[in-house]
Amino acid sequence: ELLEKARLLPREIRWHFIGALQTNKCKPLAEQIPNLWCVESVDAPRKADQLQKGREALCAREAGYGEMALRVLVQVNTSGEAEKSGVEPGDAAALCRHIVDKCPRLQLQGLMTIGAIARSRAVAEGKENEDFVTLKGVRDRVAQALGWDESDLELSMGMSDDFESAIRCGSNEVRVGSTIFGERPAKKDAQIKNDGDQGKG
Repeated sequence: ELLEKARLLPREIRWHFIGALQTNKCKPLAEQIPNLWCVESVDAPRKADQLQKGREALCAREAGYGEMALRVLVQVNTSGEAEKSGVEPGDAAALCRHIVDKCPRLQLQGLMTIGAIARSRAVAEGKENEDFVTLKGVRDRVAQALGWDESDLELSMGMSDDFESAIRCGSNEVRVGSTIFGERPAKKDAQIKNDGDQGKG
């Protein structure tokens, strides 16, 4: 979907990829979208390696991208839900180290989580979502392992239903697309319209 949108829309757009990312999609994503700004769902070394290969191929093909590293966030499964993507909290530092040491075309930007929304809704006033608290703790440990300052690693956490709690916990980025744009249509109903479609009833 993003590959098609990126071809149709101006290169001035800085695309952020958020969501489930298959390993075999990583290389074409990084290679075919020059204005891909950030991938927020890296949860395995193989995915980082494929993004690295894709960006390397782009830099070899097109001048002007050699100094522009692709930003990545490591997704952490803070809720322990089997259906959620993300590296285990205890494995996050090793993945971050892999990106820093083995993927020179990638820039480790920080950590991301999609917490359990039920936890946010159940949190009593004055308390904080434990997923957000967990991610902040993981960030602190990763920073220590890398020898970085904690402020060098951003936190991407919080969505339309719980962004205020996330901000209180130190989130640098919240994802509130459904509040701004409304709910996304089902995949089978989503269509990209070309100029020729204008005016058709």
